[in-house]
This record gives sequence, structure tokens and C-alpha cells, in this order.
Amino acid sequence: MKKTQNKLKIGMRMKLTIKRMGINGEGIAYYQNTLIFIPQALPGEIILGEITAITHNFCRARLLQIIRSSKLRNPNPPQLFGQVGGLELAHLSYPQQLKYKRLMVTEALRHFRPQGYRSYLVKSTIKADNPWHYRNKAQFQLRQKKGKLICGLYQTGTHQVVDSLDIPTQRPLTLHILKSLLPIIQELQIPIYDPHSHSGIIKTLVVRESVAYQQAQLTFITNSRKLPHKSQLIAQINQKIPAVISIAQNFNPQTTGPLWGTETTILWGDNYLREKIGDYDFFLSPAAFFQLNPEQTTKLYQIATAALNPQTTDIVVDAYAGVGTIGISLAQQVRQVLGAEIIPAAVKDAQLNLQQNHITNASYQVGAVEKLYPQWLQQGIQPTALIVDPPRSGLTQEFIKFIQQSQPTKFVYISCNPATLARDLKYLTSFYHVDWLQPLDMFPQTPQVEVITKLSRRFS
Repeated sequence: MKKTQNKLKIGMRMKLTIKRMGINGEGIAYYQNTLIFIPQALPGEIILGEITAITHNFCRARLLQIIRSSKLRNPNPPQLFGQVGGLELAHLSYPQQLKYKRLMVTEALRHFRPQGYRSYLVKSTIKADNPWHYRNKAQFQLRQKKGKLICGLYQTGTHQVVDSLDIPTQRPLTLHILKSLLPIIQELQIPIYDPHSHSGIIKTLVVRESVAYQQAQLTFITNSRKLPHKSQLIAQINQKIPAVISIAQNFNPQTTGPLWGTETTILWGDNYLREKIGDYDFFLSPAAFFQLNPEQTTKLYQIATAALNPQTTDIVVDAYAGVGTIGISLAQQVRQVLGAEIIPAAVKDAQLNLQQNHITNASYQVGAVEKLYPQWLQQGIQPTALIVDPPRSGLTQEFIKFIQQSQPTKFVYISCNPATLARDLKYLTSFYHVDWLQPLDMFPQTPQVEVITKLSRRFS
């Protein structure tokens, strides 16, 4: 491989046949056994590509020309396709996106080879009824360029902000609010953050929409605690954007790291935004994590609940509980729900959501589930069911060992990353049987897929 790569040079152009797609939605081709990743190219296509990066194991190239096009290609991808994230699959027809996402699950299983993986039932991906205009939250950077205010996402692979106010995956209300807000900020001449000099005030605008109630929460992420012309800003928003019922400020002076700082203040209006999932209302503070596609989230929870098959005798552990959405959704069908979450603000929201929904048989605690679970056992509580919805990194080895020790009879694993799911199943299948895996398309036009896995305890 090294000899081949010595022949390859950055800027070199070549004709390539796309063999398959990678986990990030890019096309994959080979040049004399060297793997080449080409974004925006589809399997079966012959393209002209230009090498842009060479590493020890693979190369990257950019698509210059499609010589032979695939029938799977969407002929009219949106204008921002290829410029910003969140549209990596917009060039692929939607039915094919669903097939691709199922394939990513089977490929992850083939790579990690958990016990019995060849016989797993991997169901067809559940589609989104609305594959466009589904995102209920926008986190857009604000920059000043040549006297013009630019609001949007980073250009792929850079820190250059691209005007994204027409991105077709966002819900219309979120974009309407941002478009209405920019003239107000400009008129008041509030200083905009400059990353080069680390000066200015407003860095990021965050709008979260309640789909059920057609209201919105607006947060200014700022480089400074002060926000000039605050009262005029609030008055103008009240007058011109009545859908905004809550205005907050998050202070984040850091130049790198997370988008959100640790300090959030409500400047005006409600402390929480109310959203509905199924039959339940959830109250969300500005920084709270909440699924970005409420319609698909409802389907996700219905499938997960059916997989868990809740009984009135069940004691359920809701690991990685967030603001309590999953546990609250099934609490009335079981004896008790115990929730664990490491983020204190999320637990505070979860406790409020219990009150608001009149749920008395559930509780949420701050802490890692692998620490809290043994405490519950010491208190004489014997959980019968476990539901996990971990971050992309999957389950910790410590928690997997603890699951092996405690082995609740029923177990549902919700994953947003097929690779870490397949890795974890490699360990879990020594004491659990995989009944089925159900991919669900939470984020159309992107390579991301949610997977609900039903596991049953093995009885020797």
C-alpha cells in the first residue's frame, strides 16, 4: 500500500469507480488497493476526482465531475449541500437513504461480530414522514463579514460561517425567528463576536421550537456577561416575534470546547419551553438535551416501550435519562422507574417533568448509573427491566460488567451509533440474546441512524 501511496500526489486527478458508501455518507473507491473517500459520490458512479489528502491507510478526494451517474442520485439536492453539515446524504434518494442506514447497522455487526450476529433480525429502517423541515432546534453562529451579518453553520471542515437561513432540514419557525432577529441586532448595533480578536459579544443564536405548541425559546450565547441594549432587544423581540416566549443568555468566554457555557440566565419570559411527546408534556430549560425530531421521537419511544413489554410489576432502570422523557413515557405502565443522569440541570428538568405529568412512581438522581444501580440494590430494590440510551461513545466497560452481574430480565438498548452498539453487543451477548434490531431514521439527509435493540436474558 505504501508503494501505491508514494505514486499518489495531492492535486492528482483520476477516474474512479465508486464501490460502496462509508459510515459518513461518502463514496468509497480503490486505486491500486488504496482506499479513497470521495464525498458526494454514490455507488456505481464513475467520477473524476482530485486527491486532497493522503494518510498512511487511505486518501481523500473531491468530486470534480460525474462521468456516469447513479440512478439512486437525487437530481436536485439543496443549494447548501456540500457546504455545511447536516446534508451529507441529500444527494441520495430518500428510499435509498433508508436502505443505506440499515446497511450501516449490518456492516457494524459484521465488523465487530457479536455472538450469533449472522442470524440477527435487522428490520427495515422506519422512515420519517417528513424527511425535510424536521429539526426543532437551530444553533447558528453569528459573524460580521464586510458589514453584513452572517448567521449559519460552519462550512464543512472550516470555521468559516455560511449563511444557512434557508437550510431545508430546519423547521420553518426556527428559521423565521432567526431571519426576523438579524435586523433587530443590526439596528441596535450589538457587537458581534470576532474569533480572531476574541472580541465582540454575541457568538451564537439558539432557537428551540415547540412543535406541539408553536412557541419558541431563544438563547443568546455570548462572549461577555454584559449584553448591550438588552431592554430594547427584548422589547423588539416581544413586538416583532411573538412566538418567542422565553429569552435567555448563556455566558461562554471559551474559544474552544463546548458551544454552551455553564452559566445560563433567563432575561425575559418563561423559564421553560413546553413540548409534547405522546401523551406527556415536557418542560425544557434552555441548555437541556432533547431529541431534535419530535415526530420520530414519538415512534422511537413507542417501539422501545413495546420492546420492553412493561408490566405493572416491573421496576425499570432508565439509564442516561436526560430530562426523563423515556421513563415518564412508560411510568404509568410499571411499578417503578429509577432514572440516572450525570448532568444536574437535566435531572432538575426531569424532576419538574415528573411533577407536571403527575407521575409519582418515578425518581431521577444525579450520577452515573453504574454508581447508582448498586445503591438501589443495597436499598433492597430489584430492577426487572433496563432501558439505555447512551451517548455516541456507547456503554462504559464498568456498566457492562455491572449489567452482567445484575442481569435484569428485560433490556432495551437505544443507540445513535451502530459501531459502538455492535461493539457493546460483543460483550452483552455472552449473557443476553438479541431478539431484533430496529433502525429508525431520526435525521433524514444525514448518515446518522437510531437503532432500538431488544435483548432477552440467556437462561443456561
